[in-house]
Amino acid sequence: MRDERVRSVPLPTTSALAASYRGADLADAYAIALPEDCTSDIAALAKAALATQAPWVNALLGLRDAIMAPFGVKTSRQLGRRGAGRVGIFPVWSTSVDEIILGEDDTHLDFRASVLRRPAKTGSELVVTTVVHCHNMLGRTYLAMITPFHILVVRSGVSRAARRGWPKALNNSLSNSE
Repeated sequence: MRDERVRSVPLPTTSALAASYRGADLADAYAIALPEDCTSDIAALAKAALATQAPWVNALLGLRDAIMAPFGVKTSRQLGRRGAGRVGIFPVWSTSVDEIILGEDDTHLDFRASVLRRPAKTGSELVVTTVVHCHNMLGRTYLAMITPFHILVVRSGVSRAARRGWPKALNNSLSNSE
């Protein structure tokens, strides 16, 4: 039986974000084992983990937007309007075969998230890494306030995706129907 628990892991050295870990105000990573029949499509995995959040997460985002908008911080609605290349509200910065980088730059901080599919002891696992660099006191204050929620939100999104079932791999084999 596969372990479907989300667990904290060391920052992945193979991530495209690895160079940005140094000096980060927040850098964390959470992983979960993927089932054998899971797709290898990194965009589909990222959407499964991050695009559909629990209702309590959406309520927290609404509260965050109401509190932070007067300070000039981009709201989730503003982030969500930024073109087609998104996973949930997060703009896509780059995509490779096994990793998708999401992020946003703002006056108070720069945020990046990686969704990385990598080999594990048995099969493969999905690792969600977050890196934040603050620019000023507003950024540091904001980060201090949201960090406990950030951890819950990331773990919840990945855990919900596992419970719903990860997207399946396409079966490309031809059946012998003669």
